[in-house]
This record gives sequence, C-alpha cells and structure tokens, in this order.
Amino acid sequence: MGYLEHIVAIALIYAILASSLDLVIGHAGMFSVAQAAFWGIGGYATALITIRGGTSPAVAAAAGVGAAAILAVVISIPTLRLSDEYFLIATFAYQVIVTGLMTNWTTLTRGPLGINSIPPPFAAMPHQFTAVVVLAAAATLALTWRLVNSPYGRVLHALREDEILCRALGKPVVKLKVTVFTLSASIAAVAGALLAWYVTYIDPTNFTVTESILIVSMVIIGGAGTTFGPFFGAVLLIVLPELMRFVGLPAAATANLRQILYGAAMVAMLALRPYGLLGRQRPAQ
Repeated sequence: MGYLEHIVAIALIYAILASSLDLVIGHAGMFSVAQAAFWGIGGYATALITIRGGTSPAVAAAAGVGAAAILAVVISIPTLRLSDEYFLIATFAYQVIVTGLMTNWTTLTRGPLGINSIPPPFAAMPHQFTAVVVLAAAATLALTWRLVNSPYGRVLHALREDEILCRALGKPVVKLKVTVFTLSASIAAVAGALLAWYVTYIDPTNFTVTESILIVSMVIIGGAGTTFGPFFGAVLLIVLPELMRFVGLPAAATANLRQILYGAAMVAMLALRPYGLLGRQRPAQ
C-alpha cells in the first residue's frame, strides 16, 4: 500500500471517529473525552473474536460494535444524569478505567504487548480494504447527515440549547442522551475494527486519554455541530503533521512537535474561531 493511500486510510478512520463524537458534543451538547475507549473496545473485540473465534470479519466487527454499545448503555444510564463538568469528569474516569483494563488484563488483551497478526479482510488485495474504509466513511457521513436533519436531530439540538425547556416540554431527555451516546460509541467501534484490520496490531497506547483529546480537537477545529466539520478537522490534523516529514526534522523531534501543533491549533481555534473552521457562529441568546 502506497504512502498516500496510507494517509487516506488513517485520515478517514479518524474522520469516522470525529464524526461519531460530534453527535455527542456538537449536536447533543455533552462534552465527552471517552471516545478512544469505545474505539478500543471495537478494535480489541474485533481482533480477539477474529483470532480466537475464527469468525468472519463481518461477524467480528458486529461483535465489536455490540460490545461498545452495551458498554455505552451500562455507563450512560447513571452518568448522563450528570451535567456539564461532572459529566466530563465521569467520561474521563471511564476512559482511564478502560485503558487500565486493556493494559492490565493480560490474560485477555496481552497487556502492553498488544495483539498482533490480526488477519485483515482483504489480505491479498489491500486496495480493496482502502475502498472499504472509504465506503465506511461515506456511510458515516450519510448517516450523521440524515440523523441530525431529522426530527430526532432537531430534538437533540433543542436539548443542546436548553435541557430544562426540553424537560418542560415532556421530552425523554435521559432516553435521548442514552441513545445518542450509544450510537456514537457504536460508530467509534466501527473505526476500531477498521484500525485493527488495517494495522494488524493494536495495543493500549492506541486508545489513551491523549487519543480522546485528539479526537475532541478534530471536532472543535473542524466545527462542532456541523456535518462536514469533524471530517475536515480529522483530515487536517492527520495531514499537517505528515507534512513535517518533508522538512527534514529528526523523528523524535517530529513526534514532539506534533503534540505542540495540536495544542497550538486548539488554543488558536478557541480564541479566534470557537465555532470551528466550517462552523457558523450562533446568534447571541
């Protein structure tokens, strides 16, 4: 697989992640930093079921999505009754717990050693896998666009703007939060399955709090609450660091500068354009 094709595949996997998180942050107004946890659940479940169960890729991916959805429902019912910073802290705690389990549950996940030799669905023709990633990204884009422009999406927007008013109008606020949180986790699990198949190796360092913050940055920089903003933010934050490779910097320096670049871009966007590159400024309430 060529270099450019590799960048496209990675960028689109992150674009799926950013789009899934935007359902929670941009459209429902719930700030979560646990998206990498659901990403990891999807990746690990797909890898383990594929290797140990000998099932087809479709069955393994479905199991990964199901595992992430079940976890999302279990943790969302008590957590989504919290608001603002309390919800943020709770999702941070869940992210740390899941990463800790991936690291220390060695009999299942092999801990820091990770899981290798994950068989991709198209081992003989890697270009077919790139096509799968493109189709998955297009399906995610179509699904989120259809969802946020439906009556359900309009209720989510109302929930984002004024939760008290939604409750007063008799809307099932907790049910709405649980469903969108679960849907977001399920889409993230699809990205996890794609990553496991693509790199054929995963370990806990792929799914840390740092990765969750990176996904949040993609949403905010691209434009939270927009259809194409998270996709654009993901592609931008994946492609820009790759351009640094052509400057001739050492590999170690490039890794450190990447984190600095992410942080600087985040601060700049929050200060100069808090509604994102593709977002529109909302009128003052």
